[in-house]
Amino acid sequence: MKIELSSPMLEAITASRMSLTSGFTPGVNGESGVGFAQAMKHAVSHMDGQQHAAHLKVSAVESGQSDDLIGAMLASQEANLSFSMMMQVRNKLMAAFDDIIKMQV
Repeated sequence: MKIELSSPMLEAITASRMSLTSGFTPGVNGESGVGFAQAMKHAVSHMDGQQHAAHLKVSAVESGQSDDLIGAMLASQEANLSFSMMMQVRNKLMAAFDDIIKMQV
């Protein structure tokens, strides 16, 4: 019995992590080549792309153009997880911002 340690979803997560971090190049004094705003824009656009791709796959299954129900459901779940992760990042950023605002100088 052979146990497979890789799955398509794990490979997709690893690939998306590599695509997010591949743009970061160390600069002078440890500064990164890509700013935080650019990284967030890239992450949001990637999540939006996943949402659109999932919508297209689900629409194709609903209209009968495709019979890949499993692929459509996987794409939908992946987009949902991506959105949930983005909301958690937003919540953490807002909590950090609130902590900074409440600091006494």
